[in-house]
Amino acid sequence: MSSQERYTHGHHESVLKSHTWRTIANSAAYLAPRLTSGLSLLDVGCGPGTITVEFADTLAPGRVVGVDASAEVIASARGFERPNLEFIVGDAYSLPFEDDTFDIAHAHQTLQHVADPVAVLRELRRVVKPGGLVAARDVDYAGVIIHPQSHGLDEWLRVYELVHRSNGGEPDAGRRLKAWALQAGFTEIATTASIWNFSDATDREWWGSMWEARVLQSAFAADAMGKGIATRTELEAISRAWRTWADTEEGWLAMPHGEIIATA
Repeated sequence: MSSQERYTHGHHESVLKSHTWRTIANSAAYLAPRLTSGLSLLDVGCGPGTITVEFADTLAPGRVVGVDASAEVIASARGFERPNLEFIVGDAYSLPFEDDTFDIAHAHQTLQHVADPVAVLRELRRVVKPGGLVAARDVDYAGVIIHPQSHGLDEWLRVYELVHRSNGGEPDAGRRLKAWALQAGFTEIATTASIWNFSDATDREWWGSMWEARVLQSAFAADAMGKGIATRTELEAISRAWRTWADTEEGWLAMPHGEIIATA
């Protein structure tokens, strides 16, 4: 993202809580077989850096750099200290690196939030060495499956997609990654898909409580109300629906993701 683009989720505590759960195992398993000690990697849209630091441990002594448009989250990420790891504030459209710098460029849940994902993919391709890899993974909200369904959770999805698109992003990015990579000029593209699943009591509480708070307290809430997409009363009903779902033993949720590894 650039500093001028609006991140739909914002950086409320409930948002950062979701980011700190992310690891290579649950968010970049499709890339894991390509990670070899000594390779360099750029992590664009790195957030608080939980995946980035794992990249640094896996690729050491290879250089790993995390980039995010938010100075706030980069300050948090800098709490991770590794000799081969650094974090910088930067613009995904204009990265502060020479051509052909990295072996791998990685973006997790980033392309869904930018106004021009094709331009970002071109920029990632620019900073990757010939024969290097550009890897991206994004959710596809239209494919989310929730049980038991409720009016409140149906409204959550409707409101979420409207808010996300009002900020210039694409909430159903997962299905579009291959098309965007082709438009960016890549010709060798490996595609996969994977699912986040939340079902046991711990996962339901983690995910449900996060959204219970987020729909009322984050930038998402401010946008929904400020843009006339939902009222406070409607958001409160959505928040209660997430609490009910988290407390329901039958609760089950699946979030599909598209994944690409494109060769530069």
